[in-house]
Amino acid sequence: MEIIHDELRMKDIEYAASQVSKMEKTCIRGGNKQQRPEYDCLLKVQTLLTEEKKPVRFVEWNAQEIEILNKHLLITSKPMIYLINLSEKDYIRKKNKWLVKMKQWIDEHDKGARAIPFSAAFELKMLEMETDEEREKYAKEVGATSVLDKIVVDGFKALNLEYFFTCGPDEVKAWVIQKGTKAPQAAGRIHSDMEKGFIMADVMKFADFKEEGSEAAVKSAGKYRQQGRNYIVEDGDIIFFKFNPPTQGGKKAK
Repeated sequence: MEIIHDELRMKDIEYAASQVSKMEKTCIRGGNKQQRPEYDCLLKVQTLLTEEKKPVRFVEWNAQEIEILNKHLLITSKPMIYLINLSEKDYIRKKNKWLVKMKQWIDEHDKGARAIPFSAAFELKMLEMETDEEREKYAKEVGATSVLDKIVVDGFKALNLEYFFTCGPDEVKAWVIQKGTKAPQAAGRIHSDMEKGFIMADVMKFADFKEEGSEAAVKSAGKYRQQGRNYIVEDGDIIFFKFNPPTQGGKKAK
């Protein structure tokens, strides 16, 4: 795992060096003062990676630096989830001589990171079964279950992502956004015109829709809300966006 960490860090070092070299021409020799904060931030990244040998995510960054780092998408700025691939036998019996040592290394070198034991062989066997009944029977026999859903959910949480839904008469779509995204920017994930012409969002929670059974029932229960541009979209929201297209009158998008 140390080798993997070093390889990822070296990749960021290579990228940061190339960006600093480019910016020296415009920022230092060219006197571009607007680029100075970005240049200074990348120098800080270089020092962190080369001298301190730490991933970017291990350091507290201020709001301006975070905005700059988001632009550059450095590998070591990303949260880590460690997927520990076991043999099917070890996964079923929940034992492996390296598992405890690997968890100890993760806790020591990447505090707070998630470690998920899984078995590719077991997951493949489950996927190759033709029916859910077969999968349930096999899982009960061996006393183990698939963790693919857990891997996806934990991955979303680590990346600070969530879903919202839009629906029409013949389709439902799920859209991925960052947590904390406001309604106009969520609409912009569908089309930029929807963000520019945003009017409001009609919102119902998936849990409410499931409980009540229909959109009409959600409205009757008083759980259907009209939200403005400051509304922060929540995971599982079902949203009906209203917006003005650039060259037309009012229009609704569902």
